[in-house]
Amino acid sequence: MAESTSMEIQPVIASINNENQNTQKEANIPGGNEKENDELVIEIRKMVERPEIESSKQCRIYKASHPLRKWNEEAYTPQVVSIGPFHHKNERLKAMEEHKERYFRSFMKRSKINLEYLVGRIKEMEESIRGCYEKTINLNSDRFVKMILVDASFILQLFFRCSLESWTSDDPIFVQPRVDAVMLDLLLLENQLPFIVIEKLHHLAFPFLSNNDVLLKLSFDYFECFNIQSIQVHPNVKIEHFTDLIRTFQLPPLENLPKRHCQLIKHLYSATQLHEAGVKFEVGTSEYCFDIKFEKGVLKIPSFEIENRAEVVALNIMALEQTRYIENAYHTDYFILLDLLINTRKDVDLLCDNKILVNYLRDNNAVKFMINNLNTDIIWKGTRDDYFDLCKELNGFYENPWHRRKATLKSEYFSTPWRTSSIVAASIFLLLTFIQTTCSNIPLV
Repeated sequence: MAESTSMEIQPVIASINNENQNTQKEANIPGGNEKENDELVIEIRKMVERPEIESSKQCRIYKASHPLRKWNEEAYTPQVVSIGPFHHKNERLKAMEEHKERYFRSFMKRSKINLEYLVGRIKEMEESIRGCYEKTINLNSDRFVKMILVDASFILQLFFRCSLESWTSDDPIFVQPRVDAVMLDLLLLENQLPFIVIEKLHHLAFPFLSNNDVLLKLSFDYFECFNIQSIQVHPNVKIEHFTDLIRTFQLPPLENLPKRHCQLIKHLYSATQLHEAGVKFEVGTSEYCFDIKFEKGVLKIPSFEIENRAEVVALNIMALEQTRYIENAYHTDYFILLDLLINTRKDVDLLCDNKILVNYLRDNNAVKFMINNLNTDIIWKGTRDDYFDLCKELNGFYENPWHRRKATLKSEYFSTPWRTSSIVAASIFLLLTFIQTTCSNIPLV
């Protein structure tokens, strides 16, 4: 029986060995498919051998994520001038390239620096500059360096002309509405150069002004209209790019930043609901624009101006916080809190009536739509401690039945001076009637 089984197995093993040998022979024989795949192999080999660019720790510039872009792509896209690589090939922005080159020529005349020396120094920084960008930049070395040099010198020359008011009447950059459009483009997240590159160029061109505070002062002056807290240039101000600078303008100093924790605000009653429960709304007087306080039944919120560019600025700072500051999204906290307070146009009406929102759009429905859409697809990882406690206090105030009864009584009977005087007169009349009735029932002795 064993011999029979062995005789059956041997042919099977022999067959398997023959198949393996045939397969090995086929693998060693060059065929037509290998030639067909030559181009693919070359392409993949290039991908494998492509050197890795080390990500910069000093600065990271990201594109807004797809979930954010799909709601308002224009808010992240420059309308007039391209800065940096992300929108460099945008045909719609090519008209400004001639003006940028004209500014570059003026910059070279102003600085009197040797062009070969300047190009060589920027070339030395090329790898570190590329590492500042989230995406691989598909520009060869020469085109990349030229782009960086022209864009950085354009920004510096623009700052110089604004600071010294040395523009001429025929300068197309300083014609409205282009001058405002250029400023707005320069703060977009996807339209940035690393600030260290602009610093380096400034230092190379003007070594006698190599103090970093000089360039910061130029930047502060140019974006002055966004510096709503009047922050001054000082050594503690460190920025990665201009979107980062605009965010810095709206935050308190590092030493005054509130702590955060991972708990999220799950619910807050709307502004009108809180008002109906007796909460009063007032313009906050804090020097910090996101400093919101609730004291003795009064919610104090610093005034916030809403004009045409407010949405673009808010979206780009929030997009920056979604990438670089996800654990410290203080700007996002504010707009989420505002979103919770605003559910209907009546909420906007209330905040506008109390001068908390200053609406230059003139359409309160538009403000509601803007605020409610700012947080679409936003990732929220934590909350300021003071905002979390604030919402707990406000919800507790609303849910206290005594506050609502008192507010109802006030709104129904004491909402106007006429109603108040009527109620007081009626109360006095009833009191006098009661006294008269009581006195008439007292027997005379």
